[in-house]
Parts: sequence; structure tokens; C-alpha cells
Amino acid sequence: MHRRALLAAPLLAPGLAAAQAAWTPDRPIRLLVPFAAGGPTDVVARLMADALAARFPQRVVVENRAGGGTIPAAEAVARAPKDGTTLLFTTVTHAVLRALHGRALPFDPLVDFAPVALVGVVPMVILVRPDAPVRDVPELLALLRREPGRHSYGSSGAGGSSHLGVELLKAMTGTDISHIPYRGTAPAVADLLGGRVLLVMDSVATGAAQVRQGALRGLATTAERPSAALPDLPTVAAAVPGFAATTWNAVLAPAGTPDGAVAAVSAALAEAARRPDIAARLLELGVEVPADMSPPATAAFIRAEAAKWEDLVARANIRAD
Repeated sequence: MHRRALLAAPLLAPGLAAAQAAWTPDRPIRLLVPFAAGGPTDVVARLMADALAARFPQRVVVENRAGGGTIPAAEAVARAPKDGTTLLFTTVTHAVLRALHGRALPFDPLVDFAPVALVGVVPMVILVRPDAPVRDVPELLALLRREPGRHSYGSSGAGGSSHLGVELLKAMTGTDISHIPYRGTAPAVADLLGGRVLLVMDSVATGAAQVRQGALRGLATTAERPSAALPDLPTVAAAVPGFAATTWNAVLAPAGTPDGAVAAVSAALAEAARRPDIAARLLELGVEVPADMSPPATAAFIRAEAAKWEDLVARANIRAD
């Protein structure tokens, strides 16, 4: 999607506005985040939770249920009452759960959830040390072709955005670099700084600060268009046409949640994203807000992401931790 379209802020559709006015939660809203407190997903979730709390009379409580590859938090929401008061704040990881776990998964990520809103799309950035022997993506690819299998990259874990993004680059360029999964991005970046891996593909929400401070060098960002967080960096697509790999934040409810509740929460989130203070904070975090955050647009987006990444998981033989 074009960045101008991503950052555009549409008015509420009349139906959504009416639904927002008609539905009110009868108990506190629980927003489950399948990651640890303080991380980039949690920061955005709490920002949007505060906005929901300002819109509805009931409290909005953020619950962090980290671990288990995001499965425990998602399962809790899938099995929760279908009344709009239990929501999941998830990422691209949700779109690959079925491919990674198959029949062992206790729910269907696409069938057992009602998409509420796509809050934002977050580009990633390829990070290397300042003294790395590569300064851009063409030089990186040339190095990997000269020395196949000799180098490694770190990720936040199997099936995460930092893993999938590099595997997509490998698949599209025919290069070979070994994967070392970590329990989160922080230890992967620590080993990058220590020289134990060649690169890490990290969200611009956290990686941009390292680049601005000069601690790490950014080679390129991973969306189709340049990132507002790192506007001076080229895109990977400039060297590898068609490449696009982003993470994202979406809110989901249990399947079967009444349309009025889904529409009301979706409208409240879209309204919040247009507030100047929240819009500025999201931009600071590298989060690009879609022009259309509606439930149908969110459902279409997640289906497309699932198809894209499930195909890669099968072709690259990616396995869960």
C-alpha cells in the first residue's frame, strides 16, 4: 500500500458511527497482548487501550500473556465470551500459526476470530554493525553469494516477523544465511553488537533508534515504500523488486461476537488513530495507520498475509521453536 494511503485518516462510515453509539460494554474490556510488557507491540496496545477507555464507560485492562508462540493468549480470546469485552492485540505471528502448528493448534487463526481493526503496519529494517563489510542490500547479497552458509542472522524466534522477513529475502534471491532464533529481539541485537551474527531484521519501532544513535547501521527498510521513521534509507525492494515484509498490529475478537460490538470497537479505534496526539505517537513508533481500518478490510488483509506467509513457511520448511 502507498504510504500516503496508509497514513490517510478517513471519516467514520455512517453505519460504524451508529454502531459505536449503540453498543456499550457491560463490563471491563480485556485486551490480551501475547508479548511481554514494554515491547513495541505492548506499547501500541496500551496506547490504543487508553483511547478505548476514554471512549467507553468501562475500564480497559491490558493483559500480557507472553510465551507459547502467542498461542495461549490467542486461545484465551478464541474461547472467551462473544460479547466484545475480550480482545486480542496481535501481529503477523497470528497469520502463520496454522502453517507452523497445523492440527496441533487448538484453534483456527482465521476461522475462530472476528477481525475488528488493523491498527497499523510496521516496516522492518535490516541492521548490521557499523564495521560490517556491507553498506547496502546489493553488497549484502554479493557477500552471501560469495560465502554461502558461512554467515548467520538472529531473529526474535521461529515464525516471527524478523525470521520470516529474512527467509523471504533468501527465497527471492537464492542466497544462504543460517538462522539463529533467540527469545526476543533484544538478545538477538545483543549478539549482533557482539559480532556473533551478521544481521538482524528488526521492527523500525525499535531498530530506528539504534540507527539514529549510530550503534548499528541500517541497510534498508522492508515495506514497499520508504519508512517515515527512517526516510533516508532505501527499501529492500529497490534492490529486490517485489520484496515486502512488514509486521502489523491488529485487534481481533472471538468469532461470533455481535456485529454491533465489533463495529463499535473498530470505530473507536479508528477515531483514536486520527487524534493528533495518538497519530504523532504512532508515527514516532514507526506505525503507519491504514486508510481503512474497518473489519472487512482487516479480514482481507489478514487473509492475504496468511496466504503469503503460509506459502513461504511451506517452501522454506520453517518450523516452530
